[in-house]
Amino acid sequence: MVGSLVATAFWAMVPAYVPNNAAVLAGGGRPIDGGREWRGARLLGDGKTWRGTAVGTAVGVVVALALNAVVDPTSAALGVDLPTFELRAALGLAFGAMIGDIGASFLKRRSGRERGASFPGLDQLDFVVGALLSALLVAPGWTTAVFTLPVLAVVVVMTPVLHVVTNVAAYALGLKNEPW
Repeated sequence: MVGSLVATAFWAMVPAYVPNNAAVLAGGGRPIDGGREWRGARLLGDGKTWRGTAVGTAVGVVVALALNAVVDPTSAALGVDLPTFELRAALGLAFGAMIGDIGASFLKRRSGRERGASFPGLDQLDFVVGALLSALLVAPGWTTAVFTLPVLAVVVVMTPVLHVVTNVAAYALGLKNEPW
């Protein structure tokens, strides 16, 4: 039962887990905030770009479609009935993850934190909240069927662990300037 929940939670979140990493790799471009400030601080900062948001969203959707292509053999191999992604759900998860991260950047600037500064809790779950709310908005039936309370509980516990592991790896590979 626990293995099934973990597999389902991970599978369902992959289209939300991937976009921010893809955005980092796409890097650069025009900042979303255009350099604007509010109350003496940048709205978002140079790390939130139009290109990164577009590439991250597109990669998340492509990943969801790729998972759809392998869902049957993967489900059979794991003995778990993994979900397929409606296109709207895939878009909601991927774009919502980007919006959640952008929202966190806004909150970080308001709290006086600089780009890359740690904000425990927010850093690990911002994109999850954005992804789930966005998916719920555009694909409510799919989202409520897939993200049951037990699956949500696993996502909330599993995501911070995965976040720390992937960020430390990206830092070690020189892809990030800080390990958080």
